[in-house]
Amino acid sequence: MSNQTAHLSRDEVAAVLAEALPFMQRYAGETVVIKYGGHAMGDADLAEKFCADVVQLKLSGINPVIVHGGGPQIGRMLERLGIASRFEDGLRITCAQTVEVAEMVLSGSINKQVVNCIRKMGGKAAGISGKDANLCTARKLKRKKTDPASGIEKVIDLGFVGEPVAMDTGIIDVLAQSDVIPVVAPIAVSEEGETLNINADTFAGALAKALRAKRLLLLTDVQGVLDGDGRLLSELSVEEVERLIENGTISGGMIPKVRSCVDVVQGGVEGVIILDGRVPHAVLLELFTARGVGTRISRHGEKVNA
Repeated sequence: MSNQTAHLSRDEVAAVLAEALPFMQRYAGETVVIKYGGHAMGDADLAEKFCADVVQLKLSGINPVIVHGGGPQIGRMLERLGIASRFEDGLRITCAQTVEVAEMVLSGSINKQVVNCIRKMGGKAAGISGKDANLCTARKLKRKKTDPASGIEKVIDLGFVGEPVAMDTGIIDVLAQSDVIPVVAPIAVSEEGETLNINADTFAGALAKALRAKRLLLLTDVQGVLDGDGRLLSELSVEEVERLIENGTISGGMIPKVRSCVDVVQGGVEGVIILDGRVPHAVLLELFTARGVGTRISRHGEKVNA
């Protein structure tokens, strides 16, 4: 018996397992894309629990695909190397030097740490990036900013920051037929051969759409979407998202996150969950219990965990 269940009676353990069974059956053979980052990746204990969850998914007949971030780690490495970061309108400008560091940190250090943690938890994983087997072709991302005084629109060149334009999921499909879990760094290549760094949420969303995944889980450092009284909203439809933005319930940095979730749902993924990665075993709790621990956004907000 594990440390987590040692304090439970046999009947309580049996009840937990019985509750999980129908959800295992629901997701058997399905693909679940998980964006891994934030506190869940920075805390050693939470990292091990996350990797144990992913191994459990694979053993349950589900095909997990991990896409990891690494912004803070990239920032620390740039500081160590004495490479100054330049920002415009709050956005980091990624020069040729910076994208080299980003690839080194994401495809090298972080990617292999996740692979090794999965191995430690009893699973098998393969670390790749969007460059491998033409997984992701991208283009440079442009942002527009309007000068409040003149009203003139200005294009901000973010350098070697990209957005996906095409996904070739062949390598993921091959791994899904094996006992190996794909761990993907959000680095891609342009048609001109330039290396581009892609936001992990954006990369995971594009990959989930290409794979026609059952679920996309976005591990964050927040509970999820909250109502006006600070209570977690467990289910939202696309229409409800827009209504909550209009009335100010969803505001600030949560607006682009939920709108990207809507885009993924409209692209064919059944549901996107904004999940609190600070909760131990958040992935298993979300997928294998009736309550869940995050906010699920779907086309109609249907209660799939009912």
